[in-house]
Amino acid sequence: MSWTFNGLPIHVLVVHFVVIVVPLTALVAVLAAFWPAARRRIGIVAPILALVALISVPIATQAGEALQEQITETSLSRMHTHRGEDLLPWAGLLFLGALLQWGWFRYATGEGALAGRVTSERARLVIRIVITVLVVVAAVGACVQVFLIGESGARAVWESRLN
Repeated sequence: MSWTFNGLPIHVLVVHFVVIVVPLTALVAVLAAFWPAARRRIGIVAPILALVALISVPIATQAGEALQEQITETSLSRMHTHRGEDLLPWAGLLFLGALLQWGWFRYATGEGALAGRVTSERARLVIRIVITVLVVVAAVGACVQVFLIGESGARAVWESRLN
């Protein structure tokens, strides 16, 4: 597979999608965790957006690996590559959190099919707290990782050109 589009490395294009979709997913999931009115409107959008983010991360990584074969490797490009590989677990955790959160509020609260199975108010609260913590940790971790990857990538590209 050619990892270029009109002569431009696909990594450069796909990475911008990842830089938008991962933080957007994090924001949507956190909003859904803390704002019931937003959660009702967001619905299934959070887990779908998280799935799109999860799918886009390995595409950006593979495109980056193809680009890496075409450039002269430096310590900065190695750092960027290493950090890029660390985003997939965060994106997976964000997807899991968004999916659990949607499923919990859709099926296990109110009139959902699972509502009768968790009868203890305390158990419901504990489950909700665990899911919320998962979402927040995944959202913060994914956003921090996107920032670190982008910063190291920018340094790898521009530092030698500006000196």
